[in-house]
Amino acid sequence: MLSLPWWIYFVLAGIVFSAYMMIKSVRKDQEIDQSFIEKEGEVYIERMKQERERRRQLPRL
Repeated sequence: MLSLPWWIYFVLAGIVFSAYMMIKSVRKDQEIDQSFIEKEGEVYIERMKQERERRRQLPRL
């Protein structure tokens, strides 16, 4: 393994580092997406509750 040129070790280290950073950024992006989805879901549920309450207060015909 020591017969390889020294710059190949830097290339391999760069590839490993890039893979690590890619995985790290994908996980962070998934966390952001999940929090956005949860927030939008809460807004939707709140609108459903408000609509249900509005329909309860309407006089029945």
